[in-house]
Amino acid sequence: MRFLAFIYIILFIFSDLYAVEPDEMLDDPILENIARDIGKKIRCLVCQNEDIENSNADIAKDLRVLIRKKISEGKEKKEIISYIHSRYGDFVLYTPPIRSDTIWLWVFPIGFLILLSFIFFRKKR
Repeated sequence: MRFLAFIYIILFIFSDLYAVEPDEMLDDPILENIARDIGKKIRCLVCQNEDIENSNADIAKDLRVLIRKKISEGKEKKEIISYIHSRYGDFVLYTPPIRSDTIWLWVFPIGFLILLSFIFFRKKR
């Protein structure tokens, strides 16, 4: 019984589980891989901590279809990502751009880690 549970866990971990439906997929496997790569960089606006490739939300499906349509039109990855970014803002990207108004997203975690290091690893007198 344990062995069977172990096999199920291994199959679950290493399988490609996507919310992409067969009617959304592109016929060309190379273009489909490009679409999946772009989809992994875009955050679902409803689920918030899931990429659109793994989300079942309606807006995620619309974005997947939009990405595949843009790829079919011959657009590049950067063009598609910047198009979606211009429509939905920084939140839609898993890695927001470094600008003066987003620098705190990059500096705050490092500063917080340094502060915690000083608090926890200081010498007690």
